[in-house]
Amino acid sequence: MSDKFFFKGRQDARQHHTAYGGFQTNASQKSGSRKYPLTLVVTSEARKQEVEAQVAGAKLHASISVDTREGAVESINELTAILNKGGTVTTVKPPSRNDLCNCGSGLKFKKCCG
Repeated sequence: MSDKFFFKGRQDARQHHTAYGGFQTNASQKSGSRKYPLTLVVTSEARKQEVEAQVAGAKLHASISVDTREGAVESINELTAILNKGGTVTTVKPPSRNDLCNCGSGLKFKKCCG
């Protein structure tokens, strides 16, 4: 027998990338929707009304609970993450050399402004 080792592929199967959590591949689970509402915790009734106004203004759905115990911590991180989310950034493609110039002269870009 030979002492050579012939590799026949991976011996242990990898876990699926969604098995160990952290990444949601199901795009239909949009947080803040009617089916998957935000879970928020506030410390007073006045604060609950303020948060309800923010949720209604953003057209979201949330289940808000009031925790009046001493040392209770407010938890509205999900709401602030959605409200502070930036919009989609789009950039204007620069004209290629043989396109008409965007200054309105009627010449090609390479003859006018390029």
